[in-house]
Amino acid sequence: MSLKNKTALITGASRGIGRAIALRLAQEGVNIVIAAKSVAENERLGGTIFSVAQELEAIGARALPVQCDIRNESMINDCVAKAVETFGGIDIVVNNASAISLTGTEETPLKRFDLMHDINVRGTFLVTQACLSYLKKSDHAHILTLSPPVNIKSQWLAPHVAYTISKYSMSMMALGWAEEFKNISIASNALWPRTTIDTAAVRNLLGGEKLAHMSRKPTIMADAAFFILQQPPAECTGNCFIDEEVLRQNGITNFEEYAVVKGASLYNDLFIDAHPKSE
Repeated sequence: MSLKNKTALITGASRGIGRAIALRLAQEGVNIVIAAKSVAENERLGGTIFSVAQELEAIGARALPVQCDIRNESMINDCVAKAVETFGGIDIVVNNASAISLTGTEETPLKRFDLMHDINVRGTFLVTQACLSYLKKSDHAHILTLSPPVNIKSQWLAPHVAYTISKYSMSMMALGWAEEFKNISIASNALWPRTTIDTAAVRNLLGGEKLAHMSRKPTIMADAAFFILQQPPAECTGNCFIDEEVLRQNGITNFEEYAVVKGASLYNDLFIDAHPKSE
């Protein structure tokens, strides 16, 4: 189905995967609400809601940058109200904003635990809840949450339990919403990368330039998101998708263009067991 003139609200869209999804959907004629905190450039992170809006407008898309900290309910409500006032409704919600800390129980300060749960869990729930009345009015309603398959192996539970349970909670909400909303044709799915993605988090928190060079570009997640979001809601819901699998299902089998360094050995992302092929 064509997504032209649909409206997508994307959290954390000022950089990384959120920005890539915004650009990909904009190419299909989607109106984009850039819901993120960044209004001033941070040298280590890059990107603001305004810089992304300029990129979208440069390719002819309609963009609405709104400063929104999804820990703040009033900011969420204001963002949704501005989106509806500007574009007339909301068809797609992409829950991309997230916080990470790969620390063990003793090493995780309570404020960091709270941050991850306030953003990843509470914030994702609040954004979806605030958009729900408008999704019900859409003829092509999708919720897409950037979270992993629930893999309960000890290697994922033990090292960073606080982060793990926050991300699994996002996936469980995505699956729960699929069941809750299946009779009103609101699709809800989760999406996760098979390999690490070259983002500010990878470069600044996880492995620096070395890991970035073993990663794929955010565009692979953007292309996978597009393929999911163009599906009829009643026929595509309740899945924990992996980007590579989505692309294979849509006839794409060569992933070399997505590699940061062509031919490099790729690094599996968190919560993914099998080693991907280097293609």
